[in-house]
Amino acid sequence: MKDIPGWLKHSTVWLLLALGLFLAVQAWLANQRATRFVIKPGLLELQRSGDGHYHWPGRLTGPDGSKAVDFLVDTGATGTALPLSLAQALGLPVVGSVQSSTAGGVVQGQVVLADLVLDGGVRAERLRLTALPNLSAPLLGMDVLGRLRWEQGQGVMKIRLPEGAAP
Repeated sequence: MKDIPGWLKHSTVWLLLALGLFLAVQAWLANQRATRFVIKPGLLELQRSGDGHYHWPGRLTGPDGSKAVDFLVDTGATGTALPLSLAQALGLPVVGSVQSSTAGGVVQGQVVLADLVLDGGVRAERLRLTALPNLSAPLLGMDVLGRLRWEQGQGVMKIRLPEGAAP
């Protein structure tokens, strides 16, 4: 039997190095996500991420299923908004239409209903959300944040969890 060709040996080494690098980056990213979201008894701390925003993981549920969602915390948004494609994928019932002022201008959207559960136990059932066609990421607005006691400073948002919220 002949030896393995040299090009195959080199290719295998490079592929293994690339796989190792990929796994190392994924582990680093997972660690970054884990340290940005800390639940303590009665308190949740969100660390500002590398993109300069606070992110709060949660889950949206509609008639066609549920999906894990990473919400961008937007204290300047009146209401919670999500991409129209996500609303359609979950089969969220449309209860109206709306014109919404965004950073990109005024856009037409739909008002939909969904159940929202944020990590840390914060819940909102049959929450009215704005589904917008060109929104890139779900935004958590003051319709939810305004129900909570929170403060932010030095890159940390501290949120007092309501009674009965599961840590």
